[in-house]
Amino acid sequence: MRIVFAGTPATAVPALDALLGSDHEIVAVVTRPDAPAGRGRKLAPSQVRERAAELGLDVLTPRRPSEPGFLAELAALDADACAVVAYGALLPASALTIPKLGWVNLHFSLLPAWRGAAPVQHAILAGDEITGATTFRIEESLDTGPVFGMVTTDIGPRETAGELLDRLSHDGAALLVSTLDGIAAGELTPTPQPTEAVSLAPKLTTADARVDWTAPALRIDRLVRACTPAPGAWTTFRDRRLRLGPVLPITDGTDLASGQLLDLGKDGLLVGTGGGGAVALGEVQPEGKAPTPADAWARGARLTMNDELV
Repeated sequence: MRIVFAGTPATAVPALDALLGSDHEIVAVVTRPDAPAGRGRKLAPSQVRERAAELGLDVLTPRRPSEPGFLAELAALDADACAVVAYGALLPASALTIPKLGWVNLHFSLLPAWRGAAPVQHAILAGDEITGATTFRIEESLDTGPVFGMVTTDIGPRETAGELLDRLSHDGAALLVSTLDGIAAGELTPTPQPTEAVSLAPKLTTADARVDWTAPALRIDRLVRACTPAPGAWTTFRDRRLRLGPVLPITDGTDLASGQLLDLGKDGLLVGTGGGGAVALGEVQPEGKAPTPADAWARGARLTMNDELV
């Protein structure tokens, strides 16, 4: 089939590579326009655009997929289907009707669970033990279209959102290729999603990523892993922001108040929670500085008995 591929972040690149190694023809790539990135906030291309350039593929970067110029370009490509992985913009009905066989989306959850922009983060935050990836036909409403196929996987007890998303991006790439193979052969018919067990996964904001030390240790652990690497879990120390890497729940009965720090030297740095024990900090990053192991940071901070995380 003639395929237009739409995607933006690094998690979409494995699917693009997988399709290039398949029997399908990639006739163009659609991605979001260059956006500010890094400390200098200079305009930078998306990871998908960079990969497409390496491969010599034509790239379209509409500001909005509803633009008449883009719709005309899309129609001129005469694609059989459009494959989508984390493109990052809602598609209007005027675009959905252009490819003969529609738009096929790869979504990183087991739909109808976790519809939205951050399914992996919400699965970890909710304490799910199993997740996966789903291919479905895109409709105008958010992630509601009929399902072509799924793959499932366990969520590791210490896995971060970044690590899980990386795994799913590769598992999902194979699923997307097999889905398009089945559509091309006329052997695959999508099935409507169940109407029950629907859950939503909106993007996690910086405010969402602030740690509440009155929460149970297990909840704090999940929050930090869900926010790693983005948007990045954080707290404050001496009125300045302190970014946190993954923590480790400690259930040995250590009696600390919420946010209270206990420096164990080379054996680690503990923080009190609202229940279920303390957590041991791993890597921390003070404002304007590089990440560092928590014990090294504690030595430099010269902790006092009254110091706490808020």
